[in-house]
Amino acid sequence: MSTIEGVPEDIAHVDLDEMRAILDLDASLYPVEALYGAAFAFIDRCYVFLDRPEPTRFRLVVTPKTLEGGEAALRTIVGEIANELVTAAWRHQITQENRARIESVTLQAIAGAMGPPTLDDLEEFDFTDEAFEDPLGIAMSWEQKYAKKGEEE
Repeated sequence: MSTIEGVPEDIAHVDLDEMRAILDLDASLYPVEALYGAAFAFIDRCYVFLDRPEPTRFRLVVTPKTLEGGEAALRTIVGEIANELVTAAWRHQITQENRARIESVTLQAIAGAMGPPTLDDLEEFDFTDEAFEDPLGIAMSWEQKYAKKGEEE
């Protein structure tokens, strides 16, 4: 096995006999979802094997489906996978931070797709309740807001 130029030895190795690249990744840096996302991006042109040799490490073994290009092709694939891992980890973090917003927008989209209420829905609706509470007393009806000054009194 040989190392890849520009990549730390403890992270990536190239096995030219088997034409595969082996990446050992720190599990604290990359969530498993990011690893799956990055691996999925390569399954069209590589055979991908995921492993967890230790609780704190992931191993990603990538073998190109076409064996052209030798070490240069493997170096390119390792670079692309490294970029995809960072991208997938970033997407995962953004998704986690905005989960409530994403769920709210999705719920609104689904509710909007249901269409307007039917007459049966309106028949069951209780119109006697107040529209909303106004504990500060700042809400105004349209009539109050746009009434002519002489009519207010």
